[in-house]
Amino acid sequence: MKPTILYEKNYHIDLRDVDFQKKLKLSALFSYFQDAANDAAIRLGVGIDTLQEKFDAAWVLMRLKVDIERLPSLDEEITIETWPQEPRRFDFERDFLVKGRDGNIIIRAISSWGIIDLKERKLVKASAISLEYPEVIEERAIHGKLRKLKGTDPMHPVYKKVIGYSDIDFNGHLNNSRYIDYMMDCFPIEDHEKYQPESLEVNFINEALPGDEIVMKQGEGETSGEIIMEGVREKDDTVIFRAKVKIKEI
Repeated sequence: MKPTILYEKNYHIDLRDVDFQKKLKLSALFSYFQDAANDAAIRLGVGIDTLQEKFDAAWVLMRLKVDIERLPSLDEEITIETWPQEPRRFDFERDFLVKGRDGNIIIRAISSWGIIDLKERKLVKASAISLEYPEVIEERAIHGKLRKLKGTDPMHPVYKKVIGYSDIDFNGHLNNSRYIDYMMDCFPIEDHEKYQPESLEVNFINEALPGDEIVMKQGEGETSGEIIMEGVREKDDTVIFRAKVKIKEI
C-alpha cells in the first residue's frame, strides 16, 4: 500500500458513544482520535502491531488540545481528517479535523505522541523507528504549541477512583479516553445540562496501573469559565495527568 500523509475516516455516532443528552461524549471522541491515528500510522508502516513486533514499543499520547465548535449528535455522520507533523526528538505531533456531513469543521485538535519501550516503560527517541513521511502538510488544525500545563492553588478533591479492568488498554495502563470520563464525572449532571466544553487541553504525565487509586482534584483557572483538573495517585502523590477545561453555556 502506498504511504499517504493525509488520512480520512468516517464515523457514525452510535448509542454507545453519546451521553444522556444524545451528544457525543468527549471520551468517545478521544477513542475516535486514537482509532484514526492508528489507522494512519498503519499506512505509514508504524501501526501498533508493527511497533510491538519490530521494536517492542508502543505509541503513547502525551498531550492533546481540542477546540469544540459543537459536539455531534446521535446518528450523525462525521469525518475525521488527520495528518502528522515532522518528528521531533522524542515526540510526533498529529493534527485532527472533525467535519460534519456538510463538510464544515466542528472540532479541531492537535496532539503529541511518544514511543514507549514496553520493557523499560520509558520513552525512546523518535529516530528509533526511522519514520519518514512521503510529504509534509504545513497547515495546522490549531495554531500555537502544545504546552506544559501548570497546576493551581487551591486544588480541591472531588472523588476517588480505583483503576480496574475496564479502565486499562492493551499496554496495561489507563487508557487516555478513560481520563476524560474521570474528568467529566467531576461535574454534576446539572452542570452538564447547562454547560459544555469549549476547549480541552490535557497533559498525560505518568502511567496509571491497575489497583492505583486516583484522587480527582479541581480548581479555578486564570479566566472565567476555565477549570484546572488533576488526577493524583494517592499512595505517592504523583500527578498522573493535568488538564485545563474551558466551558460555555449551552
